[in-house]
Amino acid sequence: MRKPFVFVTRQVPEESLVALKVVAEVEVWPEEEIPVPRELLLEKAKIASGLYTMLSDKIDEELLNQAPHLKVVANLAVGFDNIDVKTASERGIAVCNTPDVLSDTTADLTFALLMATGRRVVEAVDYVKQGNWKNWAPLLLAGTDIHHKTIGVVGMGRIGSAVAKRATGFDMEILYHNRSRNIEAETKLGASYVGFDELIERSDYIVCLAPLTEETADLFTYEVFQSMKSSAIFINASRGGLVVEEDLIKALSEEIIAGAGLDVYREEPISVDHPLLRFSNVVALPHIGSASDETRHEMASLVSRNIAHVLRGDKPEAIVNEEVFK
Repeated sequence: MRKPFVFVTRQVPEESLVALKVVAEVEVWPEEEIPVPRELLLEKAKIASGLYTMLSDKIDEELLNQAPHLKVVANLAVGFDNIDVKTASERGIAVCNTPDVLSDTTADLTFALLMATGRRVVEAVDYVKQGNWKNWAPLLLAGTDIHHKTIGVVGMGRIGSAVAKRATGFDMEILYHNRSRNIEAETKLGASYVGFDELIERSDYIVCLAPLTEETADLFTYEVFQSMKSSAIFINASRGGLVVEEDLIKALSEEIIAGAGLDVYREEPISVDHPLLRFSNVVALPHIGSASDETRHEMASLVSRNIAHVLRGDKPEAIVNEEVFK
């Protein structure tokens, strides 16, 4: 009997596909950085039992309507806003992701981004490389302290909690806002639950780690940036869609906030002439939150295991729409 067909939309480590190849015929789009063309994705979806996907792949109603054999869509990410989960659930299609495995790695990067922005690390590196360093000066590239400052975490999930844990090592006051209380973060990390407005007004570092939903889309507007301290630094390691980018650009232009550290954007990748790159006080990274060698290999393997479980008729290790298996 012929094995079910699974299409992988980006080149991933070959060893991560071992578990998947036991149960399925696997075809891989042979590019690591170039997304699979939409037309080809639609074509492969028509015959696929499983799709191994990236955040850049739009798995919408149009695609799902043309995928009669599809049983599972598994993202190489903790996020899944690229997938129409409602339609998938209605059709009995499992939607999988890769939570937990990337929490610490993404928290490491988020805190590194916070520190790099606060202490002007990238500016300092460029200063040396461009031959501008002539002598020591008392306030040369003086940034702002991290220790004993107030960090405000918007989205106290797994990654937010891991960032807050790192903040305790810097004796920071930890504020957080979430759709529900995180009692563990309060008791173990000393975090304080506050309203969104209070967090924005009191925090020295505002760290966005909330998921992109209908409620959080365009959460950070010009008015929100106006409510921040003029010395505040904004960090976004979640999704670009939470920020009205034009408003952030305006806030930076008017020096309403002190700087921004960004790993995500509304449209990715951004071009070299993107307005945000004009600012020396913006640290811009290419969406590498979970990009450690160890974590990306484990994420890739987890996606394969998730798909393999579903194709065998078993519940996957990580599933977004659990109702499919009830």
